[in-house]
Amino acid sequence: MELDVPTRQYRTPKVYEQPVVLEGHRFRQIFVLDLGHEEPTILLTNQQQVSGPSLITRYAHRMLIENSLSDAVQFFPLDALSSAVGLKVDFDMALLVVASGLYRLLARQMRGYAEAHARQIFRDLVNRPAQVRLTEKEVRVEFHRRAHLPIVLASGVCARPVPIPWWENRPLRLTTYTGR
Repeated sequence: MELDVPTRQYRTPKVYEQPVVLEGHRFRQIFVLDLGHEEPTILLTNQQQVSGPSLITRYAHRMLIENSLSDAVQFFPLDALSSAVGLKVDFDMALLVVASGLYRLLARQMRGYAEAHARQIFRDLVNRPAQVRLTEKEVRVEFHRRAHLPIVLASGVCARPVPIPWWENRPLRLTTYTGR
């Protein structure tokens, strides 16, 4: 079978498909080799009308999302719950997805980091020495001169203050340390 995804490395997997009946319901069972994993991939679906290549391509897209969530879970551990009483793990998972999404948004603005994982983004771009100064007018994060920020500076994020609604619209300003 050939997958119509030009950017995909594994475009010609070997596929075996057979119908399966479970508890009176008809399913398609699809075995896929050469999809980039050592072990075969097994898909079980009730979608009878969708073509095999479409199902496998959709599966591959879902795996990218799951891999991204897996990376986020490893970087933002769920065992560090947001409250002492673990009321809902769902809330912590939602926070994890939001945090991971914010890292992705930051990385898109940085040359060479569009595909980076959260751990690398944190290590290279976020975990930098800085002073936080709170004033009546703004919140200023001043990075030390030796923080090696050429990628951050080139991205332009330091050029635009961002108003933060829950800080009474005081802007968050990222700057380099001026020595004050």
